[in-house]
Amino acid sequence: MTELVGYQLNDGVATIVINNGKANALSHEVFEALNAALDRAEQDKAVVILTGQPGIFSGGYDLKEMQKGPNEAAALVNTGSRLTRRLAAFPLPVIGACSGHAIAKGAFILLSVDYRIGIEGAFKLGLNEVAIGMTMHHTGIEIARHRLSPAHFYRSVVNAEIFSPEGAVEAGFLDEVVAQEALIDRANAVAGQFKSLNMRAHRETKLKAKADYLALLDRCIEQDSAHLGLSGK
Repeated sequence: MTELVGYQLNDGVATIVINNGKANALSHEVFEALNAALDRAEQDKAVVILTGQPGIFSGGYDLKEMQKGPNEAAALVNTGSRLTRRLAAFPLPVIGACSGHAIAKGAFILLSVDYRIGIEGAFKLGLNEVAIGMTMHHTGIEIARHRLSPAHFYRSVVNAEIFSPEGAVEAGFLDEVVAQEALIDRANAVAGQFKSLNMRAHRETKLKAKADYLALLDRCIEQDSAHLGLSGK
């Protein structure tokens, strides 16, 4: 059976690969595997490259789980919010190597890591929650507000506008776009640049720069949990 999340360590760089079907859907099992991979990266003191399958970074939450009922949907959103909060404060640099489409939670992951590389092509990136009948949760609104330009924040969160890779750079979902075949080489080159940083200074500066934001995320996660009846979970 194929691993839902792959992990490969090479010269101080941990490449974590999401591998869950054609949509690269994010289920409880995928989040559990992602957290285990991040645990390994911390133990290995490795710079992280987080990527997906050719053509798809992630289409978001596993719809089979989301459609089971409001409690199941709320529990999955809570788990996903805690993962993106972990990425935002991760003690080592994290590079998102966006291998194609990144929709909904897939895009929120890109908004939570240190540097994002996308690829050229007819790929869609953005937050489609409003378009599919989901009122945006507090945590999602603040993740988007933190990283997107003000005009694109409104277009993304309230209007559910979807962007091309080039438009996603302008909006703030990505930092650069490269040819498809250059993605992993470019990610490794950026990882090499990150390896030259003082990791203690990187970690402490990240936490200092994001202190108010991380506290806000913690409050939002609790607010979402209380609203959805998950307090204490």
